[in-house]
Amino acid sequence: MTALQRFSDKVAIVTGAASGIGQATVLRLLAEGAHVVGVDTSAEGLAQTADRARDASEGDNRAAPSLLRTVACSVADESAVKALVAGVLEKEGRLDVLVNMAGILRSEPTTSTSLDLFQSVLNVNLIGTFLCCREALPALLETRGCIVNAASTSAQFGHPYMAAYAASKGGVFALTRTLAWEYLRQGVRVNAVAPGGILTPMVAAQGERMGEFDMSLFGHLSRPDGVFGAPESVAAVIAMLASEDGAHMTGEVVKVDGGVHN
Repeated sequence: MTALQRFSDKVAIVTGAASGIGQATVLRLLAEGAHVVGVDTSAEGLAQTADRARDASEGDNRAAPSLLRTVACSVADESAVKALVAGVLEKEGRLDVLVNMAGILRSEPTTSTSLDLFQSVLNVNLIGTFLCCREALPALLETRGCIVNAASTSAQFGHPYMAAYAASKGGVFALTRTLAWEYLRQGVRVNAVAPGGILTPMVAAQGERMGEFDMSLFGHLSRPDGVFGAPESVAAVIAMLASEDGAHMTGEVVKVDGGVHN
């Protein structure tokens, strides 16, 4: 992992912690000394994250699994998000970092995208991000903490069959920049990462469906050599943005896509 200890005595909430970039971020922050509360709807996935944390800690006290607590919670549920943040403050006593990685992807031709499907994606990706930010901000104002959101290259570039997903991530893009300016003078930094072409379980699952349409989506995501990035590559950028190394960055949406959208 890394010998850096940029998050000693810091408390972080990471949503989407059961797999993919969220899971990789949990492991990265643990390795750097953070107390991490991993959040997801999948209790099974959270257990796998805890298992990976224990495996990573063997012979490495920096990645102590005792610093990880997991909470099953839907970020789209307002009362659950309120209870989540209140519970973190009660048990950990503070909050320094919020990483909003919870998200869902539903690839579908726009003409066959139902309103329910469109709304379900916005509920998790955009409204869930908003709810977590809103509830965490009072605590982050006290610690002059930071937020890192999950945008996507789909918010700025044409990705076929992603009308709902791209719209939700465009909202996250705008929300990130709005909050960055709104809380700049109070010392809370708000940034986002915009992954593209990262091989996560969510992307892989959609890839299996692409044969039903065509493979043009993956031409917008993978490098010309067909290589996809690893979740750990994005987690490293998130850790930088959330640490003092990113102290002079706010309102940024950092593209992590292997150069595909240059």
